[in-house]
Amino acid sequence: MARTGRPKAELVLTDDERETLNRWARRRTSSQALALRCRIVLECATGASNRDVAALLGVEEHTVSRWRARFVRDRLEGLTDEPRPGGPRKITDAQVEEVVVKTLETTPKDATHWSTRSMAKEVGLSQSAITRIWRTFGLKPHLVDTFKLSKDPQYIEKVRDVVGLYLAPPEHALVLCVDEKTQIQALDRSAPVLPMMPGMPERRTHDYVRGGVTTLFAALNTATGEVIGQIHRRHRAVEFKKFLVRIDKEVPAGLDVHLICDNASTHKTPAIQRWLTAHPRFHVHFTPTSSSWLNQVERWFALLTDKQIRRGVHRNVQSLEKDIRNWIKTWNEDPKPFVWTKTADEILERLAGYLKRIPDSGH
Repeated sequence: MARTGRPKAELVLTDDERETLNRWARRRTSSQALALRCRIVLECATGASNRDVAALLGVEEHTVSRWRARFVRDRLEGLTDEPRPGGPRKITDAQVEEVVVKTLETTPKDATHWSTRSMAKEVGLSQSAITRIWRTFGLKPHLVDTFKLSKDPQYIEKVRDVVGLYLAPPEHALVLCVDEKTQIQALDRSAPVLPMMPGMPERRTHDYVRGGVTTLFAALNTATGEVIGQIHRRHRAVEFKKFLVRIDKEVPAGLDVHLICDNASTHKTPAIQRWLTAHPRFHVHFTPTSSSWLNQVERWFALLTDKQIRRGVHRNVQSLEKDIRNWIKTWNEDPKPFVWTKTADEILERLAGYLKRIPDSGH
């Protein structure tokens, strides 16, 4: 006997409904949830079964069944989230769409981005209404993030090389992320810091007195999280060579050493090349230009800055260097490696998505 399941609701679209669903599904400013629901309904309208639609769109079968039934019952209004308890809505879907579209696709005449006040004046709603709409759709016109695209002609090869070391490190070898944190300033406040008290945060003067600078050379073991650190007052190939000697002494002789470095000139001088040639167990892997985020030691530098340097008070360089050494010692007593999860393909796919959003990117 043939297996019978729950009968699917018959779904037939009008021309206007089909046009609206296609517009919502294609508009890049639609929420991902709404766009998916529109695609589900459009596929169901072709006569496909819930199982086939679920397989095509990569969702669960019960998800398709729910939105099919919601659309048959409530039509286009059924694709929005269920209303919450409370008074009747005073803002229509058309007004919400107008706010979202204007926020994403236009700017005011006298500013680079919308504020709640300017948008409220533009569309005739209250500032609190604009705030609620922006919060619902995750819109933050006042914020801006930064990025930089690498122009390295070997970008793809280098990304695959470095990420491969993170996800599948070679046997009988250590993978070390190496870099220098330069120009670390010893800063003393112009007046004593006032300690935190109940109901009052720590207070300090906004101005400071410079006591000199230093440079930290660090190598992060990607497997254990341990750090080899060395401090020098200058940042040259001479100091980098001394740091390589330090690494050579601390890593057991039977292990190869894979160094992940950036493209700083101090890493590529003839003296460094001769040293690496004389020590064949060292293998250098360069990150792409403008891609410091690919080097895990940069994340460790951020922790050092947040936990020790930024709010530290140091009258001289010696005091600063002592605190840095103590912090490294404390870190190595309970090291925590960073877990890399993104594959090279996922990184490159994300980059491709950025390029598609940039007009005239040439890609």
